[in-house]
Amino acid sequence: MAGAYSAPDARGRDLKDTPRAGILVPERSETSMSATAAAARKPSARKIARQILDFLADVPASRERPHAHPRRRSQAIARAARRKAFVASSSLALPPGPLGWLTVLPELVAIWKIQAQMVADIAGACGRRTTVTREQMMYCLFRHAASQALRDLVVRTGERWFVQATTAQAIQRMAHRIGVKLSERALGSSLARMVPVAGALGVGIYAWYDTRQVARTAIAMFCPEPAADSPQRTTQIRAQRIERDPAQDAREAGL
Repeated sequence: MAGAYSAPDARGRDLKDTPRAGILVPERSETSMSATAAAARKPSARKIARQILDFLADVPASRERPHAHPRRRSQAIARAARRKAFVASSSLALPPGPLGWLTVLPELVAIWKIQAQMVADIAGACGRRTTVTREQMMYCLFRHAASQALRDLVVRTGERWFVQATTAQAIQRMAHRIGVKLSERALGSSLARMVPVAGALGVGIYAWYDTRQVARTAIAMFCPEPAADSPQRTTQIRAQRIERDPAQDAREAGL
């Protein structure tokens, strides 16, 4: 039986003749195989949705006290959270190859924890310590990533946000839609881990940007900017002396 050999095809690709099948098939590049493996190892939408539901079951508490300047304090909280998210995400993305793919889902959960604590602290700084619900937390964390999935959850009227209470089934449906979106992001994160150091840096930068978007939503919800008062307009009326008629005074007196 003849041994395996390679021959170029019409496009110049190497074709390998397999003795068993007797057909010519193109050789797969190492990059293509790695990308396929990364796609196969990325977390599924169902697994991410399950993690979201487990995560929202316990909304973190905050020790943050109402601040005299809530928006200023909220910005400081957001800056600290962005730094934490960058360090945590880039550190978990450092292991290259298959070992790094195993850290994709733990990285998502770690970033959610940092962002959820940030949202709770922003609410506390704005005097809303006891009003952070799972619906509010879900909206703040995932609005920028899956806005269509959460379009019926919050209604905004001017500077006010109205969060609608939902059933457990509705929360599950929204979590699944969010999971579909985040699974696509997880594929990009898996591919980035194929590039040592630079890929980890890119993953960390994205976590920094993602945390900034979450902070903006939380500040807009819990610390809305006060409506600008319209300038008061005063109308000056020139004083005039009114001359009264003596006959009219007599009629009013009943004379």
